Amino acid sequence: MLEESSNLDHRWINLRAMLMKQFGKKPDLNAILFLIGIQELGQGISEFTKEQKQDLMHIATCKVFSLSGYYEQTGVDEDGWPHYRSLKPIPFTNLKEQERMLKWHILEYFDRYDEL
Repeated sequence: MLEESSNLDHRWINLRAMLMKQFGKKPDLNAILFLIGIQELGQGISEFTKEQKQDLMHIATCKVFSLSGYYEQTGVDEDGWPHYRSLKPIPFTNLKEQERMLKWHILEYFDRYDEL
């Protein structure tokens, strides 16, 4: 499932460069998760509390891992925030592998939903 490290790194650099052109700053992993969370919330950009920013990053993580069947969306609450449930544990061996797996899923998200 996960690709060669050099190809993953190349695709990641290209994604960050594309987002830098669009937003004027080169985003790190957390900033990209935040952008995906805003996209998935679908309510546009506004002021978010620190807790809401964390929730947006959680939504993004669940969304990107749903592409491989680790999560599924169960619905949205009365405020329009999506909710997910875990379907199976995510196999993390160490922090570096966790980051690689997250980057791979983010790249898949952008490949499938490149409307950002």
